[in-house]
Amino acid sequence: MAERVLADGTATAAGLAERFGVSLMTVHRDLDELERQGIVRKFRGGVTAQPSGVFESNVQYRLKTMRAEKAAVAERALKLVEPGMAIMLDDSTSTLEMARALRLGEVTPLTVVTNFLEAINLLSDQRGIHLLALGGDYDPLHSSFLGVSCVEAVGQVRVDVCFTSTSAVRGGYAYHQEQHIVSVKRAMLDAAARNVLLVDHTKLARVALHRVVPLSRYDLLLVDDGASPQALRDLDEHQVAYEVCPRARDTEVIRRTPAGAPSATKGGDDRAGAV
Repeated sequence: MAERVLADGTATAAGLAERFGVSLMTVHRDLDELERQGIVRKFRGGVTAQPSGVFESNVQYRLKTMRAEKAAVAERALKLVEPGMAIMLDDSTSTLEMARALRLGEVTPLTVVTNFLEAINLLSDQRGIHLLALGGDYDPLHSSFLGVSCVEAVGQVRVDVCFTSTSAVRGGYAYHQEQHIVSVKRAMLDAAARNVLLVDHTKLARVALHRVVPLSRYDLLLVDDGASPQALRDLDEHQVAYEVCPRARDTEVIRRTPAGAPSATKGGDDRAGAV
Protein backbone atom coordinates (compact mmCIF):
# COMPACT_ATOMS: atom_id res chain seq x y z
CA MET A 1 0.00 0.00 0.00
CA ALA A 2 2.86 2.35 0.84
CA GLU A 3 4.55 1.58 -2.48
CA ARG A 4 1.32 2.35 -4.34
CA VAL A 5 0.87 5.73 -2.66
CA LEU A 6 4.53 6.64 -3.09
CA ALA A 7 4.33 5.76 -6.79
CA ASP A 8 1.10 7.66 -7.47
CA GLY A 9 1.58 10.53 -5.04
CA THR A 10 -2.03 10.42 -3.81
CA ALA A 11 -4.74 7.81 -3.37
CA THR A 12 -8.27 7.49 -2.06
CA ALA A 13 -9.21 5.07 0.69
CA ALA A 14 -11.95 3.62 -1.53
CA GLY A 15 -9.52 3.12 -4.39
CA LEU A 16 -7.01 1.35 -2.15
CA ALA A 17 -9.72 -0.89 -0.69
CA GLU A 18 -10.79 -1.94 -4.19
CA ARG A 19 -7.23 -2.45 -5.41
CA PHE A 20 -6.17 -4.65 -2.49
CA GLY A 21 -9.52 -6.37 -1.96
CA VAL A 22 -9.89 -5.34 1.69
CA SER A 23 -12.42 -3.37 3.70
CA LEU A 24 -12.36 0.38 4.17
CA MET A 25 -11.81 -0.18 7.88
CA THR A 26 -8.66 -2.20 7.14
CA VAL A 27 -7.41 0.47 4.75
CA HIS A 28 -7.92 3.23 7.31
CA ARG A 29 -6.06 1.26 9.97
CA ASP A 30 -3.14 0.74 7.60
CA LEU A 31 -3.17 4.38 6.56
CA ASP A 32 -3.14 5.46 10.19
CA GLU A 33 0.02 3.42 10.68
CA LEU A 34 1.64 4.82 7.53
CA GLU A 35 0.82 8.33 8.72
CA ARG A 36 2.35 7.56 12.12
CA GLN A 37 5.54 6.49 10.34
CA GLY A 38 5.59 9.75 8.40
CA ILE A 39 5.21 8.08 5.01
CA VAL A 40 1.86 9.68 4.09
CA ARG A 41 -0.54 12.36 5.28
CA LYS A 42 -4.25 11.69 5.50
CA PHE A 43 -6.92 13.99 4.17
CA ARG A 44 -10.67 13.56 3.95
CA GLY A 45 -11.23 10.45 1.86
CA GLY A 46 -7.61 9.64 1.10
CA VAL A 47 -3.88 10.16 1.61
CA THR A 48 -0.98 11.92 -0.10
CA ALA A 49 2.78 11.51 -0.16
CA GLN A 50 3.27 14.88 -1.84
CA PRO A 51 4.73 17.86 0.01
CA SER A 52 2.78 20.95 1.03
CA GLY A 53 3.71 24.32 2.42
CA VAL A 54 3.62 22.82 5.91
CA PHE A 55 4.73 19.18 5.44
CA GLU A 56 7.78 17.77 3.69
CA SER A 57 7.35 14.53 1.78
CA ASN A 58 8.99 11.28 2.81
CA VAL A 59 12.47 10.72 1.38
CA GLN A 60 11.29 7.57 -0.42
CA TYR A 61 8.79 9.66 -2.36
CA ARG A 62 11.35 12.37 -3.12
CA LEU A 63 13.79 9.78 -4.42
CA LYS A 64 11.29 8.86 -7.14
CA THR A 65 10.35 12.36 -8.34
CA MET A 66 11.95 14.79 -10.80
CA ARG A 67 14.97 12.55 -11.39
CA ALA A 68 15.86 13.99 -14.80
CA GLU A 69 15.58 17.55 -13.52
CA LYS A 70 17.70 16.84 -10.45
CA ALA A 71 20.30 15.04 -12.56
CA ALA A 72 20.60 18.04 -14.90
CA VAL A 73 21.16 20.43 -12.01
CA ALA A 74 23.60 18.06 -10.30
CA GLU A 75 25.60 17.64 -13.50
CA ARG A 76 26.17 21.39 -13.65
CA ALA A 77 26.94 21.57 -9.92
CA LEU A 78 29.67 18.95 -10.34
CA LYS A 79 31.53 21.29 -12.69
CA LEU A 80 32.09 23.53 -9.68
CA VAL A 81 33.93 20.74 -7.84
CA GLU A 82 37.68 20.35 -8.30
CA PRO A 83 40.12 17.76 -6.94
CA GLY A 84 41.43 18.66 -3.50
CA MET A 85 38.27 20.49 -2.43
CA ALA A 86 36.17 19.94 0.67
CA ILE A 87 32.47 20.08 -0.14
CA MET A 88 29.30 19.71 1.90
CA LEU A 89 26.08 18.04 0.77
CA ASP A 90 22.79 18.44 2.64
CA ASP A 91 20.10 15.77 2.99
CA SER A 92 18.32 16.59 -0.26
CA THR A 93 17.66 14.21 -3.12
CA SER A 94 19.05 16.89 -5.47
CA THR A 95 22.52 16.69 -3.90
CA LEU A 96 22.16 12.91 -3.79
CA GLU A 97 22.41 12.99 -7.59
CA MET A 98 25.81 14.61 -7.09
CA ALA A 99 26.82 11.78 -4.76
CA ARG A 100 25.78 9.22 -7.39
CA ALA A 101 28.09 10.90 -9.92
CA LEU A 102 30.95 11.20 -7.44
CA ARG A 103 30.95 7.41 -7.16
CA LEU A 104 32.48 7.35 -10.63
CA GLY A 105 35.69 8.63 -9.05
CA GLU A 106 36.39 11.28 -11.70
CA VAL A 107 36.90 14.09 -9.15
CA THR A 108 39.44 12.94 -6.57
CA PRO A 109 40.92 13.42 -4.10
CA LEU A 110 37.90 14.99 -2.45
CA THR A 111 36.52 15.50 1.04
CA VAL A 112 32.73 15.18 1.31
CA VAL A 113 30.87 16.28 4.44
CA THR A 114 27.21 15.26 4.76
CA ASN A 115 24.42 14.40 7.18
CA PHE A 116 22.47 12.37 4.58
CA LEU A 117 22.55 8.63 5.22
CA GLU A 118 21.73 7.89 1.57
CA ALA A 119 24.84 9.81 0.47
CA ILE A 120 26.96 8.26 3.24
CA ASN A 121 26.01 4.77 2.03
CA LEU A 122 26.85 5.68 -1.57
CA LEU A 123 30.27 7.16 -0.83
CA SER A 124 31.47 5.12 2.15
CA ASP A 125 33.55 2.72 0.04
CA GLN A 126 34.65 5.13 -2.67
CA ARG A 127 38.43 5.37 -3.07
CA GLY A 128 39.77 8.89 -3.28
CA ILE A 129 36.93 10.37 -1.21
CA HIS A 130 37.45 11.27 2.42
CA LEU A 131 33.95 11.02 3.89
CA LEU A 132 33.03 13.01 6.98
CA ALA A 133 29.60 12.02 8.35
CA LEU A 134 27.79 14.58 10.46
CA GLY A 135 26.12 13.01 13.48
CA GLY A 136 22.96 13.94 15.34
CA ASP A 137 19.48 12.59 15.90
CA TYR A 138 18.53 10.17 13.13
CA ASP A 139 15.31 11.16 11.36
CA PRO A 140 13.85 8.30 9.28
CA LEU A 141 11.49 10.64 7.43
CA HIS A 142 14.50 12.36 5.86
CA SER A 143 17.05 9.52 6.23
CA SER A 144 19.43 12.04 7.78
CA PHE A 145 20.99 13.21 11.01
CA LEU A 146 19.56 16.43 12.43
CA GLY A 147 19.10 18.32 15.68
CA VAL A 148 21.39 20.31 17.96
CA SER A 149 24.20 17.75 17.73
CA CYS A 150 24.22 18.01 13.95
CA VAL A 151 24.25 21.82 14.03
CA GLU A 152 27.19 21.72 16.44
CA ALA A 153 29.04 19.22 14.24
CA VAL A 154 28.56 21.43 11.18
CA GLY A 155 29.99 24.35 13.14
CA GLN A 156 33.27 22.48 13.65
CA VAL A 157 34.17 22.27 9.94
CA ARG A 158 34.85 24.62 7.04
CA VAL A 159 34.39 23.64 3.39
CA ASP A 160 35.08 25.21 0.03
CA VAL A 161 31.56 24.80 -1.36
CA CYS A 162 28.27 23.80 0.22
CA PHE A 163 25.55 22.36 -2.02
CA THR A 164 22.04 22.44 -0.61
CA SER A 165 18.46 22.32 -1.80
CA THR A 166 15.20 23.55 -0.31
CA SER A 167 11.46 23.09 -0.66
CA ALA A 168 10.40 26.45 -2.05
CA VAL A 169 11.82 29.63 -3.56
CA ARG A 170 9.93 32.85 -3.97
CA GLY A 171 10.24 36.59 -3.47
CA GLY A 172 13.98 36.53 -2.85
CA TYR A 173 13.88 33.87 -0.13
CA ALA A 174 14.40 30.14 0.24
CA TYR A 175 11.77 28.33 2.32
CA HIS A 176 11.36 24.97 4.04
CA GLN A 177 8.50 23.33 5.93
CA GLU A 178 10.42 22.12 8.99
CA GLN A 179 12.23 24.25 11.53
CA HIS A 180 14.78 21.60 12.54
CA ILE A 181 15.81 21.29 8.90
CA VAL A 182 16.15 25.07 8.62
CA SER A 183 18.62 25.26 11.51
CA VAL A 184 20.90 22.67 9.91
CA LYS A 185 20.79 24.34 6.49
CA ARG A 186 21.67 27.71 8.00
CA ALA A 187 24.63 26.19 9.84
CA MET A 188 25.81 24.59 6.60
CA LEU A 189 25.73 27.92 4.77
CA ASP A 190 27.83 29.49 7.53
CA ALA A 191 30.41 26.71 7.21
CA ALA A 192 31.19 27.28 3.51
CA ALA A 193 33.26 29.75 1.55
CA ARG A 194 30.77 29.45 -1.31
CA ASN A 195 27.14 28.31 -1.39
CA VAL A 196 25.17 26.82 -4.27
CA LEU A 197 21.42 26.15 -4.19
CA LEU A 198 20.05 23.28 -6.29
CA VAL A 199 16.32 23.24 -7.07
CA ASP A 200 14.07 21.65 -9.64
CA HIS A 201 11.61 23.99 -11.33
CA THR A 202 8.61 22.85 -9.28
CA LYS A 203 10.09 24.59 -6.23
CA LEU A 204 10.09 28.04 -7.83
CA ALA A 205 7.25 30.50 -7.15
CA ARG A 206 6.28 28.56 -4.01
CA VAL A 207 6.52 29.24 -0.30
CA ALA A 208 6.68 27.01 2.76
CA LEU A 209 6.18 27.60 6.45
CA HIS A 210 9.68 28.78 7.40
CA ARG A 211 12.08 31.17 5.72
CA VAL A 212 15.53 29.66 5.47
CA VAL A 213 17.65 32.58 4.26
CA PRO A 214 17.52 35.34 1.63
CA LEU A 215 18.65 34.10 -1.78
CA SER A 216 21.50 36.62 -1.54
CA ARG A 217 23.19 34.13 0.81
CA TYR A 218 23.79 31.87 -2.18
CA ASP A 219 26.51 32.56 -4.70
CA LEU A 220 24.61 30.66 -7.36
CA LEU A 221 21.18 29.08 -7.87
CA LEU A 222 20.86 26.17 -10.29
CA VAL A 223 17.49 25.17 -11.74
CA ASP A 224 16.45 22.90 -14.60
CA ASP A 225 15.03 24.15 -17.89
CA GLY A 226 11.44 23.48 -16.88
CA ALA A 227 11.38 26.80 -15.04
CA SER A 228 8.69 29.16 -16.30
CA PRO A 229 9.46 32.68 -17.55
CA GLN A 230 7.44 34.08 -14.65
CA ALA A 231 9.50 32.17 -12.09
CA LEU A 232 12.76 33.29 -13.68
CA ARG A 233 11.49 36.86 -13.76
CA ASP A 234 11.04 36.67 -10.00
CA LEU A 235 14.70 35.68 -9.67
CA ASP A 236 15.71 38.54 -11.95
CA GLU A 237 13.72 41.06 -9.95
CA HIS A 238 15.56 40.01 -6.78
CA GLN A 239 18.95 40.07 -8.51
CA VAL A 240 19.66 36.38 -8.00
CA ALA A 241 22.63 34.86 -9.82
CA TYR A 242 21.29 31.72 -11.47
CA GLU A 243 21.79 29.22 -14.24
CA VAL A 244 19.14 27.26 -16.11
CA CYS A 245 20.48 23.75 -16.59
CA PRO A 246 19.33 21.73 -19.61
CA ARG A 247 18.03 18.23 -19.28
CA ALA A 248 19.65 15.56 -21.45
CA ARG A 249 17.65 16.41 -24.57
CA ASP A 250 19.03 19.97 -24.71
CA THR A 251 22.52 21.40 -25.23
CA GLU A 252 22.26 24.99 -24.05
CA VAL A 253 22.82 26.57 -20.65
CA ILE A 254 21.12 29.90 -19.95
CA ARG A 255 22.84 32.09 -17.42
CA ARG A 256 22.00 35.31 -15.68
CA THR A 257 23.96 37.37 -13.22
CA PRO A 258 22.42 40.12 -11.09
CA ALA A 259 24.13 42.84 -13.13
CA GLY A 260 23.91 41.40 -16.62
CA ALA A 261 21.75 40.07 -19.40
CA PRO A 262 21.28 36.36 -19.96
CA SER A 263 23.81 34.49 -22.04
CA ALA A 264 23.88 31.05 -23.62
CA THR A 265 26.70 28.52 -23.63
CA LYS A 266 26.52 25.50 -25.90
CA GLY A 267 27.25 22.16 -24.31
CA GLY A 268 27.05 23.36 -20.72
CA ASP A 269 30.77 22.63 -20.14
CA ASP A 270 32.10 26.15 -19.59
CA ARG A 271 33.53 26.37 -16.08
CA ALA A 272 33.40 30.17 -15.94
CA GLY A 273 31.24 31.09 -12.98
CA ALA A 274 27.92 32.87 -13.23
CA VAL A 275 28.44 34.40 -9.82
